[in-house]
Amino acid sequence: MAFTVQDLTYVMSRLRDPETGCPWDLKQNFASILPHTLEEAYEVADAIERQDWPHLEEELGDLLFQVIFYGQMGSEKRLFTLGSIVDRLVAKLIRRHPHVFPEGTIESQRAPDEVPDEEWINQRWDEIKAEEKALSPQVSKTTLLSDVPVTLPAITRAVKLQKKASSVGFDWPEKDPGVVDKIREELDEVIVELEAGNTELLEKEIGDLLFAVVNLARHHKINPEVALRGTNERFQKRFDHVEQASDHAGGWENMSADDMDAAWRRAKQLTD
Repeated sequence: MAFTVQDLTYVMSRLRDPETGCPWDLKQNFASILPHTLEEAYEVADAIERQDWPHLEEELGDLLFQVIFYGQMGSEKRLFTLGSIVDRLVAKLIRRHPHVFPEGTIESQRAPDEVPDEEWINQRWDEIKAEEKALSPQVSKTTLLSDVPVTLPAITRAVKLQKKASSVGFDWPEKDPGVVDKIREELDEVIVELEAGNTELLEKEIGDLLFAVVNLARHHKINPEVALRGTNERFQKRFDHVEQASDHAGGWENMSADDMDAAWRRAKQLTD
């Protein structure tokens, strides 16, 4: 017999039972669970990058459990329930996909020959999100960029900040060489601070350089997070070859800088 989502919610309620539950699960709260949620999300991404499908199945289960955990705690505090989470999500998906649910109901369907225009879909998506934001209760006045979460990885947050600014026209024109010129400008400023030896300003200028590179990737519809993940993977594979060379040489202490460079070059030929 295969277990179901209902079984999972039952297990979660048992784990949080005040009298017979698990002590570790009972002492958790929203703040303490958050780091685990981020970790599980990264492990999902890692399994996808490695195309490790059996492991991905396991990691997706762990990530799903995080949602179940939040639902249980929300129910205990009478904030929300797993049911209300699902209800709100389904309603939002139907509302944001009028090209799939033309009458705004879960039963409605478009005709198979009515192929939606991608530009219209993207425009409508933005309009619907704007309408939702206008109708949502505002606790305090917000700025255009204030709803970009500060907890996102820095590169991902940079992309989102740039996209938000671009939505009101604050951006380089498409294919504008100014994006590359900006990278050169920021690199020159990095070199200035390197020569000056000012670590505090150097950190700032390196940040500006990274932000400009992210901007270049975004303009060419390249996800910089994915691009950097690919570079990390290539670096690891190539360095593994260098490490193998050090083993053959009897250890790192027997590897000169030239030996490492030669091993690295061979590794690049094998992994390119």
